[in-house]
Amino acid sequence: MADSLYRPLGDGRFQSTELTQGPWDPRNQHGSPPAALLTRELERTDPQPDMTVSQLAIDILGPIPVGEVTVHTEVVRPGRRIQSVAAEMVAEGRPVAYARAWRLRHADTEAIASETAASRLPLPDTTLKESPLPDFGYFHALEWRFAEGGFMQNGPAVLWTRLAVPVLPDEEPSQLQRVAGVADTASGISSELSFAAYMFSNVDFTLHLVRPQSGEWTCLDAATTVGPSGSGLCRTRLYDERGDFGSAAQTLFVARRD
Repeated sequence: MADSLYRPLGDGRFQSTELTQGPWDPRNQHGSPPAALLTRELERTDPQPDMTVSQLAIDILGPIPVGEVTVHTEVVRPGRRIQSVAAEMVAEGRPVAYARAWRLRHADTEAIASETAASRLPLPDTTLKESPLPDFGYFHALEWRFAEGGFMQNGPAVLWTRLAVPVLPDEEPSQLQRVAGVADTASGISSELSFAAYMFSNVDFTLHLVRPQSGEWTCLDAATTVGPSGSGLCRTRLYDERGDFGSAAQTLFVARRD
């Protein structure tokens, strides 16, 4: 088994490992590893130590093959107080994912900060060792500790999780990479539908953050709604050991399996 999600090849090129493999098709990546890699590249684009990412949006433009990918970045909106940066991932000659982040300048708002919801601690002490679904590489890239619900239970779920491997070899993931690298699992853990009968892949996900995550573990408190016309929505509250620090949303394409 690989020891990272990707291996650098130079000049913005990366080789995805088997740990990026998703559950729908073994030839394609799960959405979270590309999100983590795109986040890493965004953080390295015109870095601003006095700014914090408050929103991160990922569009998944099509299946992302397990193989070589290339990432290009740009500053979309320069600024001293507000800045936007973007990244595009290309595989096999076509764009497969697009990311955009909003950075806001640090300011001391401690005195007027809202009280956030308490943490969903305690952290469960049991980690799933085997996937109850058809085995896929990305399952082994995380630690999975369910506080409520589970893969084989339809409906809302609460999961504590963290990356078990880095995005790149011998490189500690940033806090934002840690969140981006696990948040796309929310729709899978809170499914309202049978994995065997339906597919419900997301075409995007968006993170809204009021502060950086604290610690390695992310808690996903997720619920999914399926609409009447082939789409769905997964809404997730994000917690860490200190409490609520943001939210996530995913737009789902829902279809019966052939």
